[in-house]
Amino acid sequence: MKDSFQNYNPKNMAKVIGTALPISHKISREVAKFIKNRQIDKAMNVLKQVTEKKQAVPYKRYNRDIPHKPGKMAAGRYPIKTSEQIIKLLKSLKSNAQNKGLDTTKLIIVHAAAQKGEKRMRFGRQRRERKNTHFELVAEEKETVQKKKKKQEGSPK
Repeated sequence: MKDSFQNYNPKNMAKVIGTALPISHKISREVAKFIKNRQIDKAMNVLKQVTEKKQAVPYKRYNRDIPHKPGKMAAGRYPIKTSEQIIKLLKSLKSNAQNKGLDTTKLIIVHAAAQKGEKRMRFGRQRRERKNTHFELVAEEKETVQKKKKKQEGSPK
């Protein structure tokens, strides 16, 4: 599998690639978009909430006939199997960063991508193709930027 992330800097970045994961490509794409630009620990906590069915993953592209969920989203679901596989990858990404000597509290996921894997046939009475997905995560050590809220006093009405 070829890497899809182009500007990888091994000094301040860590990456992990999961190949031939038994998850759906479409669902893993939605989860990748959901966890991108988050800190690793926060992404793991959010995905644990997804496995407990407390928070839904918003579906942006593959959302035909998917019901709306409460909160600030339209279509969404609780992809438990995909979340469990990606939590394993996030743990591996965190340990890779620790081995490099990076500060794990400042790691932000800058790249999350899902590609279709090779097609494997299942044989027997019911023949069909097996789901395979390659999943790639890259985290970069960045300073957390806190947004300052400006108070508007005496705003015109």
